[in-house]
Amino acid sequence: VQLVESGGGMVHTGDSLRLSCAASRHTIRDYPMAWFRQAPQKEREFVATIDWNGGRTNYVDSVKGRFTVSRDNAKEMIFLQMNNLKPEDTAVYVCAAEHSWRSEPETSQYAYDSWGLGTQVTVSS
Repeated sequence: VQLVESGGGMVHTGDSLRLSCAASRHTIRDYPMAWFRQAPQKEREFVATIDWNGGRTNYVDSVKGRFTVSRDNAKEMIFLQMNNLKPEDTAVYVCAAEHSWRSEPETSQYAYDSWGLGTQVTVSS
């Protein structure tokens, strides 16, 4: 599956952005999906997961209450609504697919098989 992210940009503290991830070449409808992020000189970090039908989500503590992950299986897309952005949210955001049919989403990056190239989010104070 090919994953392409979009929606990143440069914003100020408190602003919002909505990231999108579009899948092609293979369906993602039955797979858990996730968003990760990587800031300069830092390890890749789990941000959010969503199960195959969108009924269950999970977030890293630092984004709970501010970020919302969702999906539209008919369009083969997932989204990340990011509100009240902070400078520490600055990173490249990447979506990933876990090729495990209708399984519980994992927070470990090593569970994910397909990755996009990412979209840059920069939050200035």
